[in-house]
Amino acid sequence: QVQLVESGGGLVQPGGSLRLSCAASGDDYSIYVMGWYRQAPGNGRELVAAITGRGTRKYAGSVKGRFTISRDNAKNTVYLQMNSLKVEDTNVYYCNAGRQFERAGDYWGQGTQVTVSS
Repeated sequence: QVQLVESGGGLVQPGGSLRLSCAASGDDYSIYVMGWYRQAPGNGRELVAAITGRGTRKYAGSVKGRFTISRDNAKNTVYLQMNSLKVEDTNVYYCNAGRQFERAGDYWGQGTQVTVSS
């Protein structure tokens, strides 16, 4: 079992930056694949970025070059640095933990709102 708590969302102007944090507790955090997701148009959640325990990363095409995912295994925390934010990045961002790099895991945080607006 893993519990996830996100923080760092808020309101920012287009072109600005935010850093999201997700603190994990419960299980051996270092073995989990950690990811950030956001609500997809219609239904479900889409991957924003993911990182393995050894640091392998992947990104959605829409955020590549602007967002950076990182983790600190000593602090049981994963981060999402978001730069050059666009209005279309406005969404609720969810932290996720699982065992597979190819799909979302079973554990979700409560979500944090990111609003990009002038």
